[in-house]
Amino acid sequence: MKFKNKLISGLFIKRYKRFFVDIKIKKQIITAHCPNTGSMYGLLNKGNKVWISKSNNPKRKLKYTLEIIKDKNSKVGINTHLTNKIVYHGLQNNLIKEFKNISLIKPEIKFGSNTRFDFLIISKKYKAFIEVKNVTLSRKKGLAEFPDSVTTRGLKHINELIKASKKNYKVFILYLIQRDDCKSFTLAKDIDPKYADALAKAVKNKLKVLCYDCKFSSKGIKLNNKIKLKYEI
Repeated sequence: MKFKNKLISGLFIKRYKRFFVDIKIKKQIITAHCPNTGSMYGLLNKGNKVWISKSNNPKRKLKYTLEIIKDKNSKVGINTHLTNKIVYHGLQNNLIKEFKNISLIKPEIKFGSNTRFDFLIISKKYKAFIEVKNVTLSRKKGLAEFPDSVTTRGLKHINELIKASKKNYKVFILYLIQRDDCKSFTLAKDIDPKYADALAKAVKNKLKVLCYDCKFSSKGIKLNNKIKLKYEI
């Protein structure tokens, strides 16, 4: 997934009203859009280095978007609007080991009366739904965690994936760790025990859990390596 424009570096000042952040660029303070509904736990330290993008849309009120925050020595992608684009690029370019010889990839596919899954993939042997979750939380060195706050939407998706499995679809959750410093992944059961319990139930109903990290460059963010699932389900 390539950035449309070259990113601009600055320093994080504060986040407020969830979707607004103040960033210091040289001697100027600008307000940027924060495209992340999570708590962004552990990332919002004043003075953290950040990278923002500038929109080409003249009608947009906030010209800048927060894309990456530096946590200690590691880059963390916080823009959840890019998550599916990164995975879509990975599917198209055979970067995900579990999905080879795909004949069709359909994003944002409706299932049931009020659910959309991120991807439907079709091969000669099966049809599968993939729900993607963006991961930024890391409270222990080398360990990524999800979620960073209670997620009723995530809980709903798990329950809907179980329904899809019963209709003979293969079902997957792919946790995209938008970090480059984690070697394993687990669930933050202390933050959302209901989500963790629901995932355990879903795995018993044939849900497969995948975890991949990301590689960052000045040009974009790319799906990188599969990492270990440490959570005992």
